[in-house]
Amino acid sequence: MYETLTFNGGVHKSEEIKELIEDLGGFILQESIQQMELVLNIAVPLEDVDKIESKSKELLGKLSVAPMAGSEIAIVSPTLARHHLPHAACDISEYLREYGAKDNMIGLARGDGKGTSGITEEERSLIEEHDIAVFALGSFENCIKEKAFLYDNIDIPVIVTGSPYLDVADLPGADAYVGGLGRIPRRLRRGPDIRALDNLVETIEKILNDKKREMALDAPLVPSIVVKNAIENQVKEIKDVISPAPVTSQLDGVRVKLNYDSYVDVIANVVIDGKKLSELAEIKRSFMYDYILVKINSESSLIEDSN
Repeated sequence: MYETLTFNGGVHKSEEIKELIEDLGGFILQESIQQMELVLNIAVPLEDVDKIESKSKELLGKLSVAPMAGSEIAIVSPTLARHHLPHAACDISEYLREYGAKDNMIGLARGDGKGTSGITEEERSLIEEHDIAVFALGSFENCIKEKAFLYDNIDIPVIVTGSPYLDVADLPGADAYVGGLGRIPRRLRRGPDIRALDNLVETIEKILNDKKREMALDAPLVPSIVVKNAIENQVKEIKDVISPAPVTSQLDGVRVKLNYDSYVDVIANVVIDGKKLSELAEIKRSFMYDYILVKINSESSLIEDSN
């Protein structure tokens, strides 16, 4: 088992902690450098966390647990049009990244307006490529309730946010509801706003932990971070991708930011423990920019294949 952590520290001597992570059999999930500040989202074996803590102190860095690291979250807004976008959606996205999440903003083509809102099958499929979806809705109770059809048949956990405080039982298809995050003409910087964002973080972490426990009952054949590491080491074109997190970890797979038609065979032939990735996972075209989506088969698939 691995613990996901976030390291914040200076660029100076940062190679020391990177080498230690590699020596311990850990992985760097995401790396970000802003001027002289380095942020690493990492996964290390549970029994070696104390070694990383010691090295972090030596480098005068800060180490924190990052339960969302290694997951991909969809932040869904009714529309990205300027007149309707809930300002909270942008702040939600920024806040979750501080806790190690990799999130994507998704605006629905016909999400605005109670009478005209809708969601297409392609939009639904794109959302379902993620581990969790956060629907950032607005400030009116009846509007939030009437738009429940936007997510009531989505097959991943759904968290709805809005300004009023509602009972999740009134929102068919939602796994949780977080109030205090409606559409307001300012940034979420005040005390009540931060408390609402913290509540959202706790809700996401709980749902992610529940999902991890459920997956443990029928675990993936290989951890997604192992697949990520193998692709990064064996596919040289990954180094030329300029998008952030060119191989993005999910709980049960990875998103590879290479064109499906050009590189699907290359990804399928990546070798892990003597087996091709195509033998361990389903490899398909993503609805996001024709990227490659890898979903790792579970252990029960071995039994099904033998029957």
